[in-house]
Amino acid sequence: MPKIPYAVRVLLDGFSKEFSPSVWQMFLSLLTAAVMIRGRRTIWRLLRFSPRASTGHFSSYHRVFSHRRWSSYALAKRLALAVVARFAQEGPLKLVGDDTVSQHRGEKVYGKGCHRDAVRSSHQHLVYRWGHKWVVLALRVQIPGATRTWALPMLVALYRTPPESLKAGVVHKTPSELMRGLLAVWMRWFPQRKVVFAGDSSFATHELAGFASRHRRKRLALVSKFPPTAVLHERPPQRKPGQKGRPRVVGKRLPSPQEVVASTGKRKRLTVKWYGGGTRRIEVVSGVGHWYRQGQGLVQVRWVYVRDLTGSHRDEYFFSTDINMSIKRTVETFIGRWDIEVTFEEMREHLGLETTRGRCRQTVLRVEPCLFGLYTLIAYWFAHLPKKNRETIHVAWVGKTSITFSDALVSVRYNVWEDYLFQRPNKSRPFEKLTTHMRNTILHALALAA
Repeated sequence: MPKIPYAVRVLLDGFSKEFSPSVWQMFLSLLTAAVMIRGRRTIWRLLRFSPRASTGHFSSYHRVFSHRRWSSYALAKRLALAVVARFAQEGPLKLVGDDTVSQHRGEKVYGKGCHRDAVRSSHQHLVYRWGHKWVVLALRVQIPGATRTWALPMLVALYRTPPESLKAGVVHKTPSELMRGLLAVWMRWFPQRKVVFAGDSSFATHELAGFASRHRRKRLALVSKFPPTAVLHERPPQRKPGQKGRPRVVGKRLPSPQEVVASTGKRKRLTVKWYGGGTRRIEVVSGVGHWYRQGQGLVQVRWVYVRDLTGSHRDEYFFSTDINMSIKRTVETFIGRWDIEVTFEEMREHLGLETTRGRCRQTVLRVEPCLFGLYTLIAYWFAHLPKKNRETIHVAWVGKTSITFSDALVSVRYNVWEDYLFQRPNKSRPFEKLTTHMRNTILHALALAA
């Protein structure tokens, strides 16, 4: 494969060590087809893309996910190590997290539940969908040629409703608890790196903040939304010599953030990065206190009130478990969380998220997490292509000026077709007399039509 980037070949060679040789050949065929085709990503449709390359009975390819022995976490670790080495060699690792619902009907689908659809719901109207709810931990990186950062999925966990957890015989965990587990895995993989995690209100829990606070020596910081009426206290006073009785849990009660904002006349103004890649003028009020929940102890946080002066965005309250983090960085860190929402939309549009049809436990827990990993693999592949391939906008629309995931996907398909047609002796003979312009025209058409 001379045209495939060397770093990608090394990564795929590492993946092959997690499979037996026969299973790896089938997995690689499915992986190639998932990159090349459009629309639904069912196993049968993947096999139709390359019937000559698919050996054996079609049911063997279904068993790759339902019966064969391999670890999706081992693949995720190899992918994470490669991505961090390529995009984030220095500085803190910028993690973002969210959950998304993929619709999946059927009476016997493992892990299916009725979940709120955040995409179609609003503050006045709630929409629920039957399917799987995935909790995703992603790494924000700067892709060459793109003006904004991309959120590359790294770890995925399936949220089960309480009845489904009881049925599966597992302890029920909330999305926040699942995210805590994913963060613990990530910190085990990168013990020497500082981590800044940003999540929406689903992860603005006292429990997750306490987890970040306990691991602050390992350089984990949490940034999320903050309840305006949160109970804040000072640190409990030290016990005097000879003092009897139980030690105090909290110190003096502090005004809530809402009360501080109402009583503050002079406010600081800043210019920060905003949604959509622009900037906004904002007005901020900040404070430090110990967030208290009964039975869960104290967590020291810095809270920030944000009022949009340029547009009409609603007032927000944020917090960070790193009290030394600047106000501007706290706001911009939370704003950067929006990258994962773009990732979910691009996966639905280009990688067929929600189109899989697995029903048994192993298939459900493997197929869609592999699609999340495929998004990261394509971005990694695209970053290693020659510069001239990375600067081309293949999919254009009015007002588009920067590279997006659709362009990255077409560039990767272009790279695969070029290797398949023009770099193999048994394939290149019919095309020997084609001009360079004609070759590029054929490759571009194939990449867009795959």
